[in-house]
Amino acid sequence: MGLRTGIRTGLIAAIVTIFLILIGVHMLMGRLLQSWFYVPAHWPGVWLMVVLLGLWAGSRAVSQMKARSWGNALLAGASAGFVQGALVGAALYLLASITQAGVDLRAWLTQMSKESIGALTLGFAPLPAAGFIGGVLLVSAMAGAAWREWRLRVHAARLARGERIVSLRERLLGIPAVAQVSSNPLSRRVLMGVFMVLLLIAPFFLSQYWNYNLGTVGIYVILGLGLNIVVGMAGLLDLGYVAFFAVGAYTMALLTAPQPHHIQMSFWLALPIGVLLAAIAGILLGIPVLRMRGDYLAIVTLGFGEIIRILSKSDVLTGFTGGPRGVRNVGHPVLFGKDVGNEFYFFYFILIGVILAIIITRRLEHSRVGRAWRAMREDEKVAQAMGIYTLKYKLMAFAMGAALAGFSGAIFASRNSFTGPEDFVLLVSINVLALVIVGGMGSIPGVILGAFVLKGLPEILRELEDYRVLVFGALLVVMMIVRPQGLWPASRPQLERPRPGEEALEEAPAELVEGEVGS
Repeated sequence: MGLRTGIRTGLIAAIVTIFLILIGVHMLMGRLLQSWFYVPAHWPGVWLMVVLLGLWAGSRAVSQMKARSWGNALLAGASAGFVQGALVGAALYLLASITQAGVDLRAWLTQMSKESIGALTLGFAPLPAAGFIGGVLLVSAMAGAAWREWRLRVHAARLARGERIVSLRERLLGIPAVAQVSSNPLSRRVLMGVFMVLLLIAPFFLSQYWNYNLGTVGIYVILGLGLNIVVGMAGLLDLGYVAFFAVGAYTMALLTAPQPHHIQMSFWLALPIGVLLAAIAGILLGIPVLRMRGDYLAIVTLGFGEIIRILSKSDVLTGFTGGPRGVRNVGHPVLFGKDVGNEFYFFYFILIGVILAIIITRRLEHSRVGRAWRAMREDEKVAQAMGIYTLKYKLMAFAMGAALAGFSGAIFASRNSFTGPEDFVLLVSINVLALVIVGGMGSIPGVILGAFVLKGLPEILRELEDYRVLVFGALLVVMMIVRPQGLWPASRPQLERPRPGEEALEEAPAELVEGEVGS
């Protein structure tokens, strides 16, 4: 069992290791370690990555085993490390031999420079270098397997002694200061007040670049809260959500820009019109798809989003929407005669929009409408049987979600002073849906957290240059495997009440209950 599991894990680990080497991740890690910790050369970072991959292979092999013993664990780790080391060593031998023959591999693999391969061979000939990296991976995998087996045995021993395994959340809540804040409403309000103050003064200390990025995160928070109503609460899968975002943005652009219609309306008048038109678009979309569910609904909404994007690019409508060139010089908000259209002021506009969206969503969530949406999400037929008029509540969900998307689209167009068809591609809908799923469907804090992870994290990872999207995607995959319910899942309300007899039994002393049962 241990041998077969180890070989299978070693094959997977070898493919991952070779792939990372071919795209140059080992050199990136070496450079990061060199710059962050002032290491004199980049090879320590390169080999740190190799060791970590070996440890992961051994640990993974042991975690896949069903029968527990030290012999099986070491056998699984050794076989995983041997397979991984042999394949990676063979690949390194091949690459080093070709480079030694004078062939420049960068014509096919742009990251495979002499420096990149030299960091792995450490100046040795191809064959000794291949043997050395194979040996390092073998030893690392066995160490990873031993560590994993020890961890599993410690865990099993604690369970056998009857000890309760405390989760990370329970550990955090066990800290006296955290427990006091979580149990005391006044402390929570004070903490929220401090957080708001920090948020309000943040633009004064941040650069224009970070103010812009925080504003973008805020726009996606509003978008996510709107889609959370449609998908998370009502259970209607909408893949064309970007269409309502486009309606709001184009309404703001066409009503406030000097071209192409010369209307130049005030920002404050165009904003509610954009929200209203987006809500109407949501109702118009909702009417024909009322009886659709699941995949069929997703396909229809996806088509609607693409229709809006293609129409905005169409030459036929160039005179109305600006066509592929888009609309420039979109109007900014003016307060007391002063133009407040830079990133600094827009941060506050977006913050107010986020707070309003949270209040609206929270009020809806705990209202009769929110309960009807949750009932539809759980089982539409049962909801109908309970007297819920599902067609009406579906239209309300589409309209509310679309209104929030139109609001964020109007602010987006005004902040950028431009809007065009390329701002409303399918990827925007996918990103918003992803942040709702990653954060936790139906959860307001989860949507906010998801927006920071999906829109803020790529900017923080910008130092990783070309690899930031790869790292970001890998983090998403790991997160969905480890925590599929989302970063901050919604708490499911306990709607079922105990029957009167059951309630009395629960409150009665155990001896009395046993006596009654016995008699």
